[in-house]
Amino acid sequence: MPAISAAFRQAVKQLSDKEKEAIILKAARRDAELYELLSFELVEEVTLEEVYEQSTDKIHELLLNASGRSLAKSLTKALRKATKEIARFKRITKSKKAEIDLHLYTLRLIFDNFTGQFDSYYKGFYTTTARLLLRTIQLIRKNLHEDYHLEYKSAVDDFLQQIHSRSKPVPVALPQEFEVE
Repeated sequence: MPAISAAFRQAVKQLSDKEKEAIILKAARRDAELYELLSFELVEEVTLEEVYEQSTDKIHELLLNASGRSLAKSLTKALRKATKEIARFKRITKSKKAEIDLHLYTLRLIFDNFTGQFDSYYKGFYTTTARLLLRTIQLIRKNLHEDYHLEYKSAVDDFLQQIHSRSKPVPVALPQEFEVE
């Protein structure tokens, strides 16, 4: 993103309300994410729960509708898209806890439905899932208060146990257990 100059700021201040409105509406029509961000910040009816639900629906649809000649490859692509959806959600809402909840929702979908694909010849899905789990652990430790560590411990430990119980080597340095500080 470009840095906003002082001259630009001054020019915006000199615009009339009608001109500002026209520019905002034009920009929102061109950029869907900007529209969602403005809707979340300006419209009282658009809540965090509603945006969270939309994101979970999209992630659910991406993962459960993955199909193709190689299911593991399709799941890897769907998981990457799901990760992008989580990043979009975070940019719109700025909610760190809800971002982690989306990570855990995605992992729950994977471990409930697709652990058989971990043994596939194509190891991308297994690797991507392990990286998502590692990223989730890092986000919990970095962004949330210690009380939340206890709340997420059982779910994270279950995912770690399932990853470590595979005969395949773990592709990233995952702890054996999620430690609460």
